Amino acid sequence: MTTETLGQRDTRTDTLIAGLTLRVGDAERVARFYREVIGLDDIARDGTETALGVGGRRLLTLIADPAAPPAPRGSAGLFHTAFLLPSRRDLGLWLRAIAEKGVALEGASDHLVSEAIYLSDPEGNGIEVYADRAPETWQRQGGQVVMATEPLDLRALAEASPGPVPATAPAGTVIGHVHLRVGNVAEAERFWTGVAGLEVSAHYADAAVFLARNGYHHHLAANAWGSRGAGRRPEGVRGLVEVAFDAALEGPVTDPWGNRVVER
Repeated sequence: MTTETLGQRDTRTDTLIAGLTLRVGDAERVARFYREVIGLDDIARDGTETALGVGGRRLLTLIADPAAPPAPRGSAGLFHTAFLLPSRRDLGLWLRAIAEKGVALEGASDHLVSEAIYLSDPEGNGIEVYADRAPETWQRQGGQVVMATEPLDLRALAEASPGPVPATAPAGTVIGHVHLRVGNVAEAERFWTGVAGLEVSAHYADAAVFLARNGYHHHLAANAWGSRGAGRRPEGVRGLVEVAFDAALEGPVTDPWGNRVVER
């Protein structure tokens, strides 16, 4: 197989995910986390819904439902929401900010195409905060983007990001991708390439597929690491309600596991 670099076009401008909606039991607690830890601003409140985002752009909507039960263990749904920061320095500043607050992290990885930090909100919804490396440095092998999971040197990242830590997420922060839990990866690949017209950018054995448009490393991923064989997720449980694409769809679509996508 040959290895080649991608072109010079900045694929970071090719966003696909317009926003995400979660059903939560304690909306005040969860909203406070996204404000204080992720740095999102309040956008609007309407009845049971709280919208948060950056620069007036809605990225996350929380639906308060105190009676909603947690999703069953091993069920399909959200693996993580990935917030893409504009630069590596922004990621380092964010890391320094949450270190000062004593926020617990769950992991940190160098994916070759990006550097990523992992944590969860108070109700267990997974979160990735990341910054892309310059797209011209990304590699392709056999038609797929080369990604890996290597250790990330958090100390070096923080030390490379001098200056005062910000109180809010920087302008230009978006949801770079969404990672879903599914029951069958091959079926998920057929669904998302067929219904949404996404292209496969990478595989991880038979346990995960990464999909995108316009050459990005991934806008959507699906894995069965903890959900292999899962059926449709029960209605009304906590967690993912829907993902909003900024691309045209013929109305809402729902994958075989109840993960719903709409156009915004």
